[in-house]
Amino acid sequence: MKTLSKKDVDIILDILEKTYPDAHCQLEHKSPFELLVATILSAQCTDERVNKVTGEMFKNYNKPEDFVKLGPEKIEPLIKSCGFYRNKAKNIYGASFEILNNYGGIVPSSLEELIKLPGVGRKTANVILSNCFGQEAIAVDTHVFRVTNRIGIVAEDSPEKTEFALMKKIKKERWSKAHHLFIFHGRRCCSARRPQCLICPVKNLCKWSGK
Repeated sequence: MKTLSKKDVDIILDILEKTYPDAHCQLEHKSPFELLVATILSAQCTDERVNKVTGEMFKNYNKPEDFVKLGPEKIEPLIKSCGFYRNKAKNIYGASFEILNNYGGIVPSSLEELIKLPGVGRKTANVILSNCFGQEAIAVDTHVFRVTNRIGIVAEDSPEKTEFALMKKIKKERWSKAHHLFIFHGRRCCSARRPQCLICPVKNLCKWSGK
């Protein structure tokens, strides 16, 4: 499938910015470490559920040393309602241990170092870089993957390929904002099962609209 031109992509982003002026990271956090934990928990879980869990948990445990002291078994009941809690507990513990022992308790600010942490892939790393360290990055979650491929901005079969393709299609100064815009559009209009094509603000440019 022939993808949209960079000019059309710019127009789409302009429209989405006007449509979703409040687009932002919806995982509540007060530090890079809190966002790291929240993003690990967000895998196959809603932001609303994560925020409810972290809202209570972060009152008592919000630093790497807190989770290292707890250990995976005591982390599990704190995050159980987020799903896949055993694996997530191991990752939270593992990332906390690495940050505490190899980075002086401070979350690293480079992609290369972040993806070395347990449970941290490119998506999580990019979320942290863009929201906490002011670096332009495109985090490709399920919404970004679906929306950008469905519209025709890119035509890729994996999140990682989608990320690199988007980096070529979108101006760097718009990467981080574009991530939030695509998420908002995916949640509010371009849903997985029932996309609202008739009211979609970018339907005239979308290659999938009407199908």
